[in-house]
Amino acid sequence: MRKFASWIGAGIGWAAGGPIGAALGYLIGTALKGAASDYSEFQADNIKNSSTQAGDFEISLLFLAAVVIKSDGKILQKELDYVRQYFVQMYGKQRANNAFKLFKGIVNDTSLSTQEVCYQIRNHMTIESRVQLIHFLFSIAKSDGHIAKIELETIQDISNYLLVSQTSFDALKAMFYNHTESAYQILEVSKSDDNDRIKKSYRRLVKLHHPDKLSHLGKEHLKGAQEKFLKIQQAYETLKKERGF
Repeated sequence: MRKFASWIGAGIGWAAGGPIGAALGYLIGTALKGAASDYSEFQADNIKNSSTQAGDFEISLLFLAAVVIKSDGKILQKELDYVRQYFVQMYGKQRANNAFKLFKGIVNDTSLSTQEVCYQIRNHMTIESRVQLIHFLFSIAKSDGHIAKIELETIQDISNYLLVSQTSFDALKAMFYNHTESAYQILEVSKSDDNDRIKKSYRRLVKLHHPDKLSHLGKEHLKGAQEKFLKIQQAYETLKKERGF
């Protein structure tokens, strides 16, 4: 198996082309001697694949996480350590080490356009997968216990580029803040809505965010999907208890 494909597990399809693919070719070629030719061959074999594979999602996450990390104009070792640990928890130590080599190269790359990367992602990735990307970005931003204002604004910009609705963005955001309105925001309803409206919204969200919809991304990413799904269930139980239905 080619070196690059082994780095990202299941390999990539559409991410081998466009601005992401161009950046990957450069970064891998400069990071590892001899890897550029491996990537060129891999790119030629896979660029025609338009369906999202596990590797496409992983590479997209690496690029967008780097954008969030750089958003405050400072690249702190503490923040890099948080992200690396997050990758270890999600992928395991060996795979995380390989991904983090590439991640550090992305962090130091100033030429890549966030907007162009997001356009490539949104043109190939389902809305369920794009929503999951935003959920992961919130997880990484919160990994130090606090989401800075600039990080929140950056994730909002990415969400807009990915055509994730403001309602969905606010619901994801509420999963990472503890306040009395969180349950309503997670369920995309308001206090003025009646119980039937809340039940209907809950059923819609359960269908939209069920982890089975992301099974094609691999078991590593299902944990995040399950966490998001659990937040929706917990929010519903909170309102059931509060309203007595």
